[in-house]
Amino acid sequence: MNSKIIKTLEFEKIRQQLAKFAATEIGKQQLLTLEPSTTFEDVQRKQDESDDGRKVLRLKGGIPVPRLANIGLPLKRLQIGGNLNGKEIAQIGRVLSTTKEVMSFFDWFREHEIAFFHLYEIVDGLVDLPDLRKRITSSVSDDGDILSDASVELRRIRQAIKSGEGAIRTKLDDLIRTKASYLSETLVTIRNDRFVLPVKQEYRNAFGGIMHDQSATGQTLFIEPQAVLELNNKLRTLRADEKREEERILYELSALLEPHIQELRYNHEILAILDMINAKARYSESINGTKPHLSKENHVAIWAARHPLIDQEDVVANDLLIGEEYQALIITGPNTGGKTIALKTLGLIQLMGQAGLQIPAAEDSQIGIFTEIFADIGDEQSIEQSLSTFSSHMTNIVSFLDKANDQSLLLFDELGSGTDPQEGASLAISILDYIGAKGSYVMATTHYPELKVYAYNRPGTINASMEFNSESLAPTYRLQIGIPGRSNAFDISRRLGIPSQIIDQATGFIQEDSQSLNEMIADLEQKRRKAEQESHRLEKQIQESDRLLEELKRETETLEFAKQKEIDKAKKEANSILSKTKEEAELLMQEIREMQMNVSKNAQVKEHELIGLRKQFDDLRQEDTVPSNKVLRREKEKKKLKVGDEVITESYGQRGILVEKSGQDQWVVQLGIMKMKLPETDLRRIQPEPEKETRRTKRQIATVRSNTASHVSTQLDLRGFRYEEALQELDSYLDASLLAGYPQVTIVHGKGTGAIRKGVTDALKRHPQVKSFDFAPQSSGGNGATIAFFKG
Repeated sequence: MNSKIIKTLEFEKIRQQLAKFAATEIGKQQLLTLEPSTTFEDVQRKQDESDDGRKVLRLKGGIPVPRLANIGLPLKRLQIGGNLNGKEIAQIGRVLSTTKEVMSFFDWFREHEIAFFHLYEIVDGLVDLPDLRKRITSSVSDDGDILSDASVELRRIRQAIKSGEGAIRTKLDDLIRTKASYLSETLVTIRNDRFVLPVKQEYRNAFGGIMHDQSATGQTLFIEPQAVLELNNKLRTLRADEKREEERILYELSALLEPHIQELRYNHEILAILDMINAKARYSESINGTKPHLSKENHVAIWAARHPLIDQEDVVANDLLIGEEYQALIITGPNTGGKTIALKTLGLIQLMGQAGLQIPAAEDSQIGIFTEIFADIGDEQSIEQSLSTFSSHMTNIVSFLDKANDQSLLLFDELGSGTDPQEGASLAISILDYIGAKGSYVMATTHYPELKVYAYNRPGTINASMEFNSESLAPTYRLQIGIPGRSNAFDISRRLGIPSQIIDQATGFIQEDSQSLNEMIADLEQKRRKAEQESHRLEKQIQESDRLLEELKRETETLEFAKQKEIDKAKKEANSILSKTKEEAELLMQEIREMQMNVSKNAQVKEHELIGLRKQFDDLRQEDTVPSNKVLRREKEKKKLKVGDEVITESYGQRGILVEKSGQDQWVVQLGIMKMKLPETDLRRIQPEPEKETRRTKRQIATVRSNTASHVSTQLDLRGFRYEEALQELDSYLDASLLAGYPQVTIVHGKGTGAIRKGVTDALKRHPQVKSFDFAPQSSGGNGATIAFFKG
């Protein structure tokens, strides 16, 4: 894009306004040199980035990029082996802290699944250097001062300096109290980095020591008393040590930074890009900008376009259309009617859009992608070059006529003016034909009536005009496409009081063709006003229809919500009834099990039949409706099984711990000392059972696990029981296990003193249904557990 168009259309003012919203130095510099792109892909990416910025601004108030200095020069010095000062290291530390903050900032957007065009890709280029960041933060303040925490030695030296200063002040305070009359002022001051007293000239020998300075009159001498001379010397030595240690720390920090120059440079550049995106978003918000669509065919349709440099409360919005139905737009109308502003608005909005800025226009506006925009606007007459107004215009036009092509937009203000009207009109028509043959896009303003006829007769060319209110004798600044401007000189003169006979005579001088043209224009304006009125009426009807449609949608949503609410309520009531019934059934099943203990073996009800009956109850349960809501889906995700969860098996009624996932829908579950592979559908997560302290409670837990659960456990844990209780529990458990049809069971008795283990062994030997028994394998408890095998 040629540099002259930037100045002609005042795009540099847009750059300056934009740079005010930047926080980083490099961001400001790049915005002040912002250039429009000329390829579709570049413009589309820049527009997408600006749209991302607007989304962040709307949701979180903008990207948190603070004011950052340009660290380019410090990084170059590091690269050639130089050392950095405290301020430069602090600036780099600021970049590292901002990097971490920005990375954390975008975690929120990822968590909430906010979509961006390019921001995630840009932010992923940032590199966090936590160790380096923490080291700088603990060593250097924001102002570049070395902190005492930077090293143990520096802290020791500074403590010694503080102690030494205190000792000096104490001695000097004693001197002030005892010899106050010798002093000009009773205070301690500093000269040449040494503590001194302001002594009257006549008492200069009263304190001994060294004179460092005197007042302008010579009546006061600043003397370092002999009593603190040695202390001041020690203090000076300590300060020299402090300076050496600070230099050592800066050298060390510079050495730590040197291997990370590339990452620091990338971080700095990426933060500048984010800062520019932020600035574009804030600028767009200030002008109420919108993201334009892009047309590869250069079909420009900018709705309600507003010049961005005119106060938004005063500017008149106009629709600017060119490229699809016509490639040339000829605007006519009175002076100061807004023709030049219309030209500049089109050109400036195109520059803004191609630079990636959102445009001051209505939604769904569309811009083209022009490789060049040329403009001949304003009077560039040069006295030094002895050029007339006409010559300056022609010189300007000649400079870009040969460069124009079918991807160029040309803007002409008062084409052909500054010379004889007849010659000027003919030349203007020839220029428009020449440009039209190249396929360029043109918007031109003129006063020549011949160009109105030209625009009417030429294919791909259309008339336009700036509206003029003949009642108020003032322009409205509204662009009317399709209607040429007409002369208002006679109407204005008549209303200003020019005698009618003068107006009538002047009218007679006008050629009949010109009068017919003015009458045609007047008729077109009248038809346009009628069309606008009809358009407003239809617009109101459409708005009313849209309002009714929205109301209907809201009512439908309300009805669906109420319907779903009633269904959910019914399901909850059904589940409540089912739960109560299930509890009653569980009690009956428990009674049946207890009765089985007292009946013959042939008459017992099989355990799997009881489980089948209970599963029928579970199948009756109604699942709650889960709305398609991200928050609820995340809550549901939290309920998914994970390693370490305590679960209960639906089929066996046993508590267990999830060990690992086996396959897509199976888990390995630790049931006591046994591990089983079970389907996920058979597992239900439960709250961990609180630990109890008393032996009685352990007995209750064993009872729950082996007796009142929906199934008898395959193992019995007797640890913590007294000897008599353990044998009684074992006897009941063996009977229940036989009723359940188990081929084998595991009795966990622990090692301890061996008393319960011996009691278990004796009981198994005596039991008529125990075929054999042995200690468990070493991997399952060894001699701390016994496995018993039943007969048949």
